[in-house]
Amino acid sequence: MKSTPTLQSLPDLPICTVADMGLRELERIRLILRGGSVIDWRRMHFQTHEEVDRFLRLCQLDMTRAEDEAWARIVLSDAVEYLRKTFNYRVADAVANPEKIHDLFLFASGVKGLPRHRRIACIVLKVMHVIQHIEGRDLLHRLACSEVELSRLVVDKVLGIAQLLQTKGLPVVEFAHSIKTRESLVTKLLAKRETVAAQIYDRTRFRIITRTQADIIPVLYFLTQHLFPFNFVVPGQTENTLVSFKAVLAENPHLQQYAQHLHLDLDYEEREEKTRNVFSGSTYRALNFIVDVPLRMDAYLPAPEQDSRERKNRTVFTLVEFQIMDEETAQKNEEGQNAHKIYKHRQRRRVLRRLSRGLVVPKRQG
Repeated sequence: MKSTPTLQSLPDLPICTVADMGLRELERIRLILRGGSVIDWRRMHFQTHEEVDRFLRLCQLDMTRAEDEAWARIVLSDAVEYLRKTFNYRVADAVANPEKIHDLFLFASGVKGLPRHRRIACIVLKVMHVIQHIEGRDLLHRLACSEVELSRLVVDKVLGIAQLLQTKGLPVVEFAHSIKTRESLVTKLLAKRETVAAQIYDRTRFRIITRTQADIIPVLYFLTQHLFPFNFVVPGQTENTLVSFKAVLAENPHLQQYAQHLHLDLDYEEREEKTRNVFSGSTYRALNFIVDVPLRMDAYLPAPEQDSRERKNRTVFTLVEFQIMDEETAQKNEEGQNAHKIYKHRQRRRVLRRLSRGLVVPKRQG
């Protein structure tokens, strides 16, 4: 069995409470709560080289490694070429060939370079974000790594962070994982309108129960600092019936000063079309979201000096579902029509109805 590939440990950070949060943290939290996309953002919020470096390491890229620096430059070059070729877009040389990759994020945050560099760097980073995901998917399909092995790698990674949560003393009363059985996968696919072409996002799932509802935001932000980059949340796959972003600002007056600086106006969520699981009870409450968790696959690849591949990416992504709720809500979610066994009954009933539609022979009359 191959060992879990890792980079050096991330630099330690103090726990970020709601009282410590500013515009940067609010934007990142909101992105997850609504299942948004960084493609719609108009600026980043990085302030220092060290902050960018930590973010890149969270993305499984270590710029002190020659192979990672070279790969990042290739993705940057591809993004610039795409913009120039597709849109005849003029990319400033400072952005197309920065002294350090970190500078792109500082340009996009407006803390370095000329004012026009912020807009250009933002556009370039958005394209790089998409290219890296395409490369990650391509690499995953080429590796001799089974779904069982991939699940083990991501479970090991997430449970390591669960241990860190406990060590740091965050108010988490449960952190459990589950992997869907084949029977559950078949039932879920048959129940979905998209049928067998649909993608299963929650094959690997983690359930996190906090002590109180107020603890959810700090725990969620902790995950974005230690487990997955905030921009890797899968757009359109969040189901949030528990935490209102607007309410978070209302309950914390010190945060209201940032409302006018947000990417989206404060009422945006209220205008969005809300979706919920049709099999859940009407009073069921939870925050469910999907993340593309990055995994370093060095153990499955040749050593960098022996790597003859044309595209030398070393990171893949695997979809993981996170479900977060507080202890009181979790208890209510197991009562009455919200109980899991009733949820499964509704789901199986839908599947049986779909399978038998048009095939059931009517009973003979008389």
